[in-house]
Amino acid sequence: MRFAHRSEQEFARLLDFYDIKWLYEPVSFDIAWDSKGNPVSKFTPDFYLPEFDLFIEITTMNQKLVTKKNRKIRMLRELYPEVKCKILYKRDFEGLLFKYNIDIRTEGEEETVADEEGGVPAGENFKSSAAPSSGNGGEEGGRQSEIPGSSGEDLGDIIG
Repeated sequence: MRFAHRSEQEFARLLDFYDIKWLYEPVSFDIAWDSKGNPVSKFTPDFYLPEFDLFIEITTMNQKLVTKKNRKIRMLRELYPEVKCKILYKRDFEGLLFKYNIDIRTEGEEETVADEEGGVPAGENFKSSAAPSSGNGGEEGGRQSEIPGSSGEDLGDIIG
C-alpha cells in the first residue's frame, strides 16, 4: 500500500500495533458542485476506523494548506452531519510520536519527505519503537485494545 505521506504510514502502524481495524482513503465526499450539479470538489479523509464509525484526517503540512483542509472539513460536517471526522493536526501527531517514542525520519534525513511519485511505500525504512505493522489494514479480526496513556492526548483520546 502506498501512503501520501509518512505520517499516514506511521499512523497506520500505530493502529495496527493496537489491533484497530482501518481503511485508507476508502471514500470521497462531494463537497461542492457546479451549476449543472456536477461535483467540482471532493474531500477524502485519510483513514476510516469501522469499529468507531470514524474518519481521521491527518494534517502535518504548512498552515496555508491546513486552512484549506479545515474549510473542507467544515463543509463535510455541514453537508454530511452524520459523518464523524476528526482532524489530527501537526502538534497532535507530533505529540503521539513523542508519547509512543516514534521517529519517522530515516537515517540522515532532516525532514519527512515522500518519494518522487508523492507516496510512501509500505515498509519504508524509518525509526520506530512501535511493533512492526501487523498489516490488518481493515481485515477482519481486529479488536480494540486498551490504549495506555499518561497525560495529554493519546490514541485513545483521538479515536474515543
